[in-house]
Amino acid sequence: MKKVIVTGAGGQLGLTLMESASTHDNLYVESKTADELNITSLESIQKALKNGNYDFCINCAAYTNVEQSEKTPDIAFKVNAEGAKNLALCCKENDTALIHISSDYVFDGTKSGPYTIYDPTNPINEYGKSKLKGEQYIRQIWDNHFIIRTSWLYSKKYGQNFYRTIVQKAKEGLELRVTDAQIGCPTNTESLAKFILGEVLQGNHAYGTYHFTDRKPMTWYKFAQQILEENSLMGNANLVLDRNYRTFAKRPKNSVLS
Repeated sequence: MKKVIVTGAGGQLGLTLMESASTHDNLYVESKTADELNITSLESIQKALKNGNYDFCINCAAYTNVEQSEKTPDIAFKVNAEGAKNLALCCKENDTALIHISSDYVFDGTKSGPYTIYDPTNPINEYGKSKLKGEQYIRQIWDNHFIIRTSWLYSKKYGQNFYRTIVQKAKEGLELRVTDAQIGCPTNTESLAKFILGEVLQGNHAYGTYHFTDRKPMTWYKFAQQILEENSLMGNANLVLDRNYRTFAKRPKNSVLS
């Protein structure tokens, strides 16, 4: 029986992991929401891991507000960088393998094709910089780690995300203005949870950095169309291609992960 602790378990990926874990008889999984375990507190993590005898720690805790990260980067770095550092230190101290979720935003988006794990990183916004710093801390501190970069993560059941927002607005008959200026790979939390629980925790992969997505590149506009179609909402929605869409934070035009 492998013993696992999940941080940030109140988010969309954490909730999906906890739901999926019930189907794995060889796993004992404990969940810790951000309120129950604050990864920015080294003391809190030390206390949580000290007597747990955990084989793995899956870190789903993150500050993911890209726009707000530009205005208050200190918060993003406190969670995404210093929090990752704290977890790496405590996991090393307790001989617990760390599985850390990272982002496509560690790349600048100027490459013409999909990004591999060997491509140089160059984040163009504070969120991406904070996620990259977290990766760097982990690599420096603890060899027994899996850094899993993913992209455009969404759950059909949990949290606030693009998928659920499009469905809700379409049901309300609201206009949907969506850009096609970026291309990436939307990734269902169920797919990522299956990879983590069914492959990584089962010892099918060596320690290191991985890219995991649902492998179907598309724009946000195309993704919105797909969401409406699979929910039979095309007739409800007024989907508008907005080529003047602007955000405060710079975003990579291409963040397709290989």
